Amino acid sequence: MSNISARNRFPGTIDKVETGPVNAQVELTLAGGDRIVAIVTHESVDNLGLVPGMAATAFVKASWVLLLAGHEKIRFSARNHLPGTVESVKKGEVNSEVAVKLAGGALAYAVVTNEAVLELGLKPGAPASVLFKASHVILGVPG
Repeated sequence: MSNISARNRFPGTIDKVETGPVNAQVELTLAGGDRIVAIVTHESVDNLGLVPGMAATAFVKASWVLLLAGHEKIRFSARNHLPGTVESVKKGEVNSEVAVKLAGGALAYAVVTNEAVLELGLKPGAPASVLFKASHVILGVPG
């Protein structure tokens, strides 16, 4: 695979492509069953040849991922809300990289402030969910 700066790489299979008047919504299922929704242009659907059953990878920058402590039932406007458990926390001078193991086994990474890590009680084994907008998902397909 090519080098890319997005920390999160989620390989999966396209389940659905729904075209609307402005954009298209693409639903991707990861190997463990987690689902990711992407919003892309019609041109991207055509250029990449996106169809159900096709292998694709969803890329999401770690700085676009928000973390929620626990597994509370809260509704958000962001389409991607995936529950999991904190796998690791790598503390830096200002920010920390938090790895969350999703329910299906994939790892998702978020970069958050050290203060947020403390406030949310993020530590290995703690329940946490990742949250990101469908418009922040970049899709790639085998070339």
